[in-house]
Amino acid sequence: MTETSPATAPPTRRRTPWRAAFFVLAGLGIVAGVAWALLGSRLFVVRSVTVAGTHLVTPAQVIAAADVPAGTSLIGLDAGQVARRVETIRQVASATVAKDWPDHLVITVRERVPVVAVRMTGGGFDLVDPTGVIVRWSPTEPAGLPLYLTSLTGGALRGNPGLATAAAVLGELSPALSAQVASVGVTQALSGSGVTAGEAYQVLLGLRDHKSVLWGGTDDAAQKNRELAVLMRGSATYFDVSAPGTVVTK
Repeated sequence: MTETSPATAPPTRRRTPWRAAFFVLAGLGIVAGVAWALLGSRLFVVRSVTVAGTHLVTPAQVIAAADVPAGTSLIGLDAGQVARRVETIRQVASATVAKDWPDHLVITVRERVPVVAVRMTGGGFDLVDPTGVIVRWSPTEPAGLPLYLTSLTGGALRGNPGLATAAAVLGELSPALSAQVASVGVTQALSGSGVTAGEAYQVLLGLRDHKSVLWGGTDDAAQKNRELAVLMRGSATYFDVSAPGTVVTK
């Protein structure tokens, strides 16, 4: 019988510590993943929804549009998709959806704000936001909102650049002047090389004391406000500040 000497014996394979640790951690990861899939699907589900930021619409309307039934998995919920469904409500400008673990959903909406009223041929007034979206209808002319002078109906103003310019001008008026505005009209400026984007439309303001202001475009708002604050102390009833520095009064 032939004996194998120590010098010719086959080498013994040794398992390194890091390799053993790797397999242990991998096993733990699999167990954790299975536990998360099984338990998470039952524990992390929507049981309640909170709505914030509503004034024109009700929380119930928002929850209905969100369409997240109780028991929906919070883990797999697409918050962006829920927000987009809420934004289909006409009065909602934007919505954000946050997961409040372990079982709660928070929906925060930013509602549209009307900036002008549009008289309807059939009666009443459409109250529209700067983008021309009808926020709501009013049977009477609302206090605090200027009348938008246009031949278009409220439903035809969505995306209207003239309305957008008028809204921008209303937003840049001084508080004292803004409180006096009863109506706002817009005419398109003559095209030419000297016309800037802010001057593409000319805005005319009708004031409550029967004075009127040709504001022009959205340019140089601060200077226009300063000049009007001085000039309106006089007896003139018409002010053209469309070209600041060369004001015309009548």
